[in-house]
Amino acid sequence: MEWGIIVIKKDFVYLWRNAERHTFDSLTKKKKMASKIKLPLRNLTEATIKELQEKYPEAEVSLELHHDRNKAPLSEAHFWEIIDLLDWEQTGDDDAVLEPAIAHLVAGPIRHIFEFADVLSEKLYALDRLVFAQHIGEDSFLPERYFSVDNFLYARSCVVANAKDLYEKVLKDPSQMPKDLTFEALLYVPSTAYERKTAKEYDYSPAFPIETYSNVEGWKKLPN
Repeated sequence: MEWGIIVIKKDFVYLWRNAERHTFDSLTKKKKMASKIKLPLRNLTEATIKELQEKYPEAEVSLELHHDRNKAPLSEAHFWEIIDLLDWEQTGDDDAVLEPAIAHLVAGPIRHIFEFADVLSEKLYALDRLVFAQHIGEDSFLPERYFSVDNFLYARSCVVANAKDLYEKVLKDPSQMPKDLTFEALLYVPSTAYERKTAKEYDYSPAFPIETYSNVEGWKKLPN
């Protein structure tokens, strides 16, 4: 006798017994306490998966696919599409460069503004490493010389602002970091979009810290 889950409703799981010609011979209601954990797919790291496996060895995984972008979490692909909206023909006027991206976020759900901030913080955090700080041009990190943590943050922002292709090239080859270029303005896209959309003050801490030296693993080889 085989059993299959037909629907989960509140704290009950309804089961059916399969019979010939797929008719229902009986219907049994079995009480069961159920829990659900929702995580964006992009947040499932190897460590997270291992932790979940250890805590819930009998759990099952299912994927919920969203076809309406306004209802779905902001994906990494969507994040890069927004970055691609930056209008570099307006170089010299940061507000004008950012405007298409900000307008896009304002037109969408508020959650996308926060999720944009999360993905941006993740990208900046990944670049917060000594190996990248040593390749930013005149202000590159050198032992026993002043190193501007703010300038390095703005240099990392410049990498993200220049779209996915450059970002991935830099991750593979730190020497591809732009030299003597920064783009601080990208950091203010989420706050500007939120305040324009809601007329409220933006007060949100993204998923990853973006300040220089936050990525402790990336600075373990810091020279004494």
